[in-house]
Amino acid sequence: MSYLTGHWSFDPFGVLALIVVAWHETGLWRLAARSRPDRTRQRRLRSLWFYAGLAVLLLAVESPIDYWAGDYFFAHMIQHLLLMFAAPSLIVAGAPWQPLLAGLPGRSGRSVTRGVLAGGWSRPLRGFGALLLRPWVSVGLFNAAMIAWHLPGPYDLAERNEAVHIWLMHGTMFGAGVLFWLQFIPSPPFRRRMPLLSQAAALLGTNVIMIGIAMTLSIFVQGSVYPVYQHIPGVTLPPFADQQIGAAILWVCGDFWALPAMIVIVRRMIATEGSMSAAVDKILSRGPQGSRGPARPGSWGWERPQALAELRAQPPSSPEAGP
Repeated sequence: MSYLTGHWSFDPFGVLALIVVAWHETGLWRLAARSRPDRTRQRRLRSLWFYAGLAVLLLAVESPIDYWAGDYFFAHMIQHLLLMFAAPSLIVAGAPWQPLLAGLPGRSGRSVTRGVLAGGWSRPLRGFGALLLRPWVSVGLFNAAMIAWHLPGPYDLAERNEAVHIWLMHGTMFGAGVLFWLQFIPSPPFRRRMPLLSQAAALLGTNVIMIGIAMTLSIFVQGSVYPVYQHIPGVTLPPFADQQIGAAILWVCGDFWALPAMIVIVRRMIATEGSMSAAVDKILSRGPQGSRGPARPGSWGWERPQALAELRAQPPSSPEAGP
């Protein structure tokens, strides 16, 4: 039991999570005061996903998982899966973006939204955000982060340097996870741009990469590839056996998340076109954008003209920018 009850950390990150929850609740309360009851209920239901994502994030960095990740590779793999898959997908499903904007003091939420969408100062920011939110850029960044941080050099550097470990490794994994899941999970006001067939290909390719990493660490090498685990005192599990267990976790969990996601996408394709063959034929005939002409995404993946029209249509006392 000491493995589960001991070695919990209580650092400022937990306090920050509580502040975010209070901020989010403030935004929900303000939006509820000027929204229809059905939209209020939708936001409240989504907030449960958001809070679950925050809880998983805290579990990854505050629980004994984080403590034992310094000694055992398999614990580190569990932490990586929580940071790249579980926490980001739940947070994206929770769509906290509008409540957090509405929770800013006074009319700051409306000012920030309008400035980001149309301000001259934010033009480079909009361009960079639009680049990151391009479907295949997001998928590419996710897979690049997953591959890079499992290479021996970057991995050992992160284990030996706390700042690199927390801010660079964990930060890029979580950020890439959010960008990745925004392509698959509805999260208003962001709009998904990736056609269903491309979503299926992206999920399949990502799963293949995960399996490839797992096979490399467990089958194609003859020993531990991470020197940092070879000289840890008091650890009884051999480094290579530890590495093989971690690879198995990566392999199994890769299938565990990919299969349900693929089933959801297939069901969407069938529901949209009536049959799988019709859906595939239509998507292939219309090209990578999934339409007769290339779709131009708005800033940050929003439909900018629609968002600005809604902002202008609202009275000064109602700064909500609904999806």
